Amino acid sequence: MSYTFLFVTCSNYKSADKISEALLKKRLIACVNILPVKSKYWWKNKIEMKLEVLMILKTNTKLYQQIKNEIEKLHPYDVPEIISFKINKGNKKYLNWISEVVK
Repeated sequence: MSYTFLFVTCSNYKSADKISEALLKKRLIACVNILPVKSKYWWKNKIEMKLEVLMILKTNTKLYQQIKNEIEKLHPYDVPEIISFKINKGNKKYLNWISEVVK
């Protein structure tokens, strides 16, 4: 079994809650952490700064495409950040728990 973290930024907690609840209810993710972040980025030829929230999603790697599709349906951004990182090592009991929770 292969495991993944996904990083997804949202404009606010309401948006992050909506997306994460949908993913949790469909058992596409086992867990999400939602953190405040200060983001700086290029958008429409200028540097922007915005306070956002970052979701850190934990899941099975094979569910990436389904998760991406669901996020793109629900996310208000034109270009949502959806970045995946493979988990190389971790607490075996925690990783097994992810397997038990996601479909």
